[in-house]
Amino acid sequence: MTAATKEEVKAAAVAKQPVFKRMIKALGDVFVPILPAIVASGLMMGLVEALGKAMPAFAGSDWYGILDLFSNTAFTFLPILIAVSAARVFGGNIFLGAVIGMIMIHPNLINAWSVASMDAADIPVWHLFGFSIRQVGYQGHVIPVIIAVWIMCKLENWLHKHVPEMIDLFVTPLCTVLITGFLTIGLIGPVFSTAETYVLEFASWIITVGHGIGAMIMGAIYPLTVVCGIHHMYNVIEAGMLASDGVNIWMPIASAANFAQGAACLAVGLKARNYKTKSISIPSALSAALGITEPAIFGVNLRFGKPFVMGCIGGAAGALFASVAGLGATGTGVTGIFGILL
Repeated sequence: MTAATKEEVKAAAVAKQPVFKRMIKALGDVFVPILPAIVASGLMMGLVEALGKAMPAFAGSDWYGILDLFSNTAFTFLPILIAVSAARVFGGNIFLGAVIGMIMIHPNLINAWSVASMDAADIPVWHLFGFSIRQVGYQGHVIPVIIAVWIMCKLENWLHKHVPEMIDLFVTPLCTVLITGFLTIGLIGPVFSTAETYVLEFASWIITVGHGIGAMIMGAIYPLTVVCGIHHMYNVIEAGMLASDGVNIWMPIASAANFAQGAACLAVGLKARNYKTKSISIPSALSAALGITEPAIFGVNLRFGKPFVMGCIGGAAGALFASVAGLGATGTGVTGIFGILL
């Protein structure tokens, strides 16, 4: 028998878990350290947007401008935060991870939030290795960043073992960033962009199907699209609804899904005996009630599994009610408690 540290025992136990559970645990490990940043930003963003909707004069003030800057910074640069944390979890250099995150949101790329309102023909492309690669950033994305950094860490560790120590200092970082960067921009990103298109078309079709059945389905799967970081694409659906009918029936569905995940997170906070779990769950639930669900989903619900599933069921029930009752919004933007203003 040999002695083992507490962390080694944990790692051995995790290695015996099913692959899906290991993936969920990895997501939790990546997000827990950055929760304070996104909880603070989420709470501030919800309050600032709500005040702007309630008081139009405030929305045009300097105070609104600077508070909006403070509140959205963590989400604007979220891929960098995720990349640093993921590199730590996967055993890579956190600064190389930061570089990969920066590449994905470089200002020379078109902001991902703006792509939804652009025609495909207007998006510039690079022609490399016989492929056309869109010059689009990945602001707000989660899964592509984690996959890219996981590949980066595997490649970096392999190079450390095979590159002579004399030249390792500059060869390994250079090759790691170059290869991972090309894979990220050329393969990982485009695959998820295609997934976004299919999700968008499916969501546009299904919310009008079957006397609320389609809305119920979207209320259930909406949190999954948040996990994938593609939920901002729904802005196109909302804009189209407002332009054609003046009523946004998607916003009540998204609000129901957000509230349900927040409620599941709050239930964890109220029932948990572990103080650390409570201290994460209750602020995260408050953030979700203001329309920012990432802290609740990644920090709590996905980690424990069952709360996430229960939240999806609750979201389905709320979305079904919203559809049957004919609820709609007169605008878009903030969801949660202050979304009632719309």
